[in-house]
Amino acid sequence: MFRSFQRLRRIVGWALAVMMGVASIQGASAADAAAASAAPAKLLHRFREVQISPNSAFVASVEGDSPNGGQPTVRDLVIRNVKSGAAITLPMPCGRVAQCWPGSPTWSPDSKRLSFTLRTPGSHSRTIYSVAPDGTALTKSLEFNGTIEDLRYMPDGRLAMLAIENAKKEVGATEAGVPVAGDLDAAPTEQRIAVLTNGVLTWMSPPDLFVYEYDWRAGGKGFVGTAAPGDGDNNWWTAKLYAFPESGPAKVIYTPVDAKQQLAVPKVSRDGSTVAFVAGIMSDFGSTGGDVYTMNLDGGPAVNLAPGMKSSANSISWRCDDHLQVELLAGDKLQFVDFGRALKPAAPKILWSGAESFGDREAGISTACPSGVTADVHESFTSPPEIGVGPIGHWRNITASNAGMGPAARVQSVWWKSDGFDVQGWLLLPLHAQGKLPMIVGVHGGPAAAVTPNYIGPGLYTALFERGYALFLPNPRGSYGQGEKFTQGNVRDFGYGDLRDILAGVDAAAQAAPIDTARLGLTGGSYGGFMTMWAVTQTNRFKAAVAGAGISDWLSYYGENGIDAWMIPFFGASVYDDPAIYARSSAINFIHNVKTPTFVYVGERDIECPAPQTQEFWHAMKAMNVPTSIMIYPGEGHGLRDPKDIADVMQRTLTWFDKYLK
Repeated sequence: MFRSFQRLRRIVGWALAVMMGVASIQGASAADAAAASAAPAKLLHRFREVQISPNSAFVASVEGDSPNGGQPTVRDLVIRNVKSGAAITLPMPCGRVAQCWPGSPTWSPDSKRLSFTLRTPGSHSRTIYSVAPDGTALTKSLEFNGTIEDLRYMPDGRLAMLAIENAKKEVGATEAGVPVAGDLDAAPTEQRIAVLTNGVLTWMSPPDLFVYEYDWRAGGKGFVGTAAPGDGDNNWWTAKLYAFPESGPAKVIYTPVDAKQQLAVPKVSRDGSTVAFVAGIMSDFGSTGGDVYTMNLDGGPAVNLAPGMKSSANSISWRCDDHLQVELLAGDKLQFVDFGRALKPAAPKILWSGAESFGDREAGISTACPSGVTADVHESFTSPPEIGVGPIGHWRNITASNAGMGPAARVQSVWWKSDGFDVQGWLLLPLHAQGKLPMIVGVHGGPAAAVTPNYIGPGLYTALFERGYALFLPNPRGSYGQGEKFTQGNVRDFGYGDLRDILAGVDAAAQAAPIDTARLGLTGGSYGGFMTMWAVTQTNRFKAAVAGAGISDWLSYYGENGIDAWMIPFFGASVYDDPAIYARSSAINFIHNVKTPTFVYVGERDIECPAPQTQEFWHAMKAMNVPTSIMIYPGEGHGLRDPKDIADVMQRTLTWFDKYLK
């Protein structure tokens, strides 16, 4: 459940990403506001999708300035010349307005054309265009009533994609849901593999399967993808790996070994012989982590290449020499690792390791062949995002869009022991800290996710640092980064072991820096929202709390949400078969313990963590006469999108913490 809000950084909890997105003026004094308006802060420039051309001469990217530190509301498609650095911003037929968004850029095999999708503002429709590298010869290829994702050129020049005809909403459970009305048993719309040839769209997967991810096989042998029948938002947790020949029926080629294994990022080797994929326990489609598997597509079992590894695979790509390259989260480091050639796997070899984050974890780093030059967005807590180009580990920036933006805080990785686990988290301190500091603990979403080094630009974090707060971002059991045993550490134990990890981490942070443990705040969204609601019923260590899109009652939640299939791997059974395990972790059953003032908020159309869960917790808090406040944002889904709503919730959050912690 509870997918990360920023698609570029799936393993970061969505609420923490959103929290970075309010202008630091929110909650400031009138004098501060006047000063800020006189000298407005530079906007953070965000890059969403990056693709290098096969000849390594050009890099295409979707990007834009963020008005609040989150995702750009106006997005441009930019083509850069790698050698000269010259950039062309392509004018869009619908103009530079919100939701007129280019997406899914992909280069033709000869590097002479760039194809991309364009969203029609105010609808769920897409148009496909292509353009020359110099920005000329813009051509419409297809106008489609529905969503299109993951455009991908095939070697013969045809254009493959994932498409939903007559889509009723944007793809993904974090998007705002449709009104709950009408025939709820009506057949859902399905996302299918399609191929565009000379302006004609041909379906390559059956109409009764929702395809989540796919890749093509060389030699015209069709496609491989993860898919499940029925509601695409709900059924990813039961998806299987399919082969989709260009002619003939779809065939299951791999079924997860048990309910605690989900499949992600299937990638076919360049010679078409092997498919690699990530398998492990995952709480959301798009929040990827697990072990690395390969399978011979001409027959044979799936093989775990590194069973028991103390890291989590996030993305997969095949190098030009058909070596399998995997992006791993290993503790507090991101690593690029070589697992050997297709059909001849080898012991993992680390190509690069560092405390940075990279752009599109699902797609993997973009690689030009035969040169092997790569391109991606990279950033850290203290270095803003820029596009780097070069061989793995030897990148040079071809952008300077965020030049002059320095660090907002001092950052250190903290490790501690808890119940026999080695646990890691990030401690961020104001640059000019003095005396003992109040500290906000931020719990990521997921639970299968992790906090990784993403740049702290203008936003809530900066505002907290300016007010003298420290920030602690733990990765308790259930997180990625230390292997499957650690990620499964909170199965059937929500709120117990992971809360012990967090509280032990607070003590470790207080040993590492001058933290005032009498002035602790707690916040989080999605699973972090549940943990916030849960923690204030279990401990009085926190003096103020803010919960975004939380869960207060797992029993009622099971029947209210639109993604209940995720719960079986984590709870072991449905609520109807084992209600006790759900009741055991329900904050509402411990509401008489609450003493901590708590502000709660949620999107009106959140299908992952429905609004009644937040309303129920707020209602109980009022009945207990504990200070509380609630905001339900109209039209919003799981993660706030409207800049006005983001600014509002951040102002309320700052005001809440200042009131009870200052």
